[in-house]
Amino acid sequence: MKAVVFEKFGEAPTIQTVPDPKPAADGVVIKVEATGLCRSDWHGWMGHDDGITLPHVPGHELAGVVVAAGKQVSRWKAGDRVTVPFAVGCGRCFECTSGNHQVCEHQSQPGFTGWGSFAEYVGIEHADTNLVRLPEEMEFATAASLGCRFVTSFRAIVDQGRVTPGEWVAVHGCGGVGLSAIMIASAMGANVIAIDLTDEKLDFAKKIGAVATINASTTPSVVKAVKQITNGGAHMSMDALGHPTTSFNSIANLRRRGRHVQVGLMLGEHARPQVPMDKVIAFELEILGSHGMQAYRYAAMMDMIRTGKLKPELLVGKKISLEEAPAALMAMGGFEGIGIGVVTKFR
Repeated sequence: MKAVVFEKFGEAPTIQTVPDPKPAADGVVIKVEATGLCRSDWHGWMGHDDGITLPHVPGHELAGVVVAAGKQVSRWKAGDRVTVPFAVGCGRCFECTSGNHQVCEHQSQPGFTGWGSFAEYVGIEHADTNLVRLPEEMEFATAASLGCRFVTSFRAIVDQGRVTPGEWVAVHGCGGVGLSAIMIASAMGANVIAIDLTDEKLDFAKKIGAVATINASTTPSVVKAVKQITNGGAHMSMDALGHPTTSFNSIANLRRRGRHVQVGLMLGEHARPQVPMDKVIAFELEILGSHGMQAYRYAAMMDMIRTGKLKPELLVGKKISLEEAPAALMAMGGFEGIGIGVVTKFR
């Protein structure tokens, strides 16, 4: 099969012909029909993830069709249209048996612990626990866009952030994660403030549900601006970018007993950001992480998509070919454009 391969961290990936994957006894092989371009893949290429072994094929936001299944797989067969969470749970450890597959003690991650979906085919372990069936009407590009950013934002807003109607929600960063969170929080009945450096993204944020916007490049104090708009601070706030400044602001702009959810990755030199711990104590703030979402929780999100309350297809940005993926991957060190880029042409 053709795949994007990098043999050294930080050096240009190339298109190579590599062996096709074979299904594990409890796994499947999926013919990839679409895979998202995510900043997490850029972090992996840069060497920020110690789970990667070289040479490596990146890619973790995927959708496609099962072409082969291992002998222990009972729920899936060739021809099934599927997607999969980026954190693949083992189904047997304490966290999995308690329903928390997203923090499985033995998790695997396509594109990180193993070869990923910037390829014609990808192998997925523990298929009966982790695969998600796709509605026939859902396009593969839309399904791929769910795989990391949209589902992580869904869990961050709904399960971790516990957002309720009428609350104020601040979203710091309007890339794929942030825009997903804005759409989801708005659908939950919250009043959403979008914060970014560019008016283009902020204008788009308004179109998908934001009731107010803050351009951080021209606003002297984002924290003061949020408190002024909300009359005291956000009930829930989210760092969707992953930067010391946005993380700090997201915590500092909360009202008493507010909830901060960290979704943007904090790796490399940003792994130990400052935290306004005095305010965390005095205001009894909650600081939470959000790491993907369990396969069984997709059902609630899919119902909201089916009924039109969520429209992830609006967040799909540029569609490119596998040959264009290496350049696109390397460019993700800068700020994302509007929407989620997706590889849709593999052959």
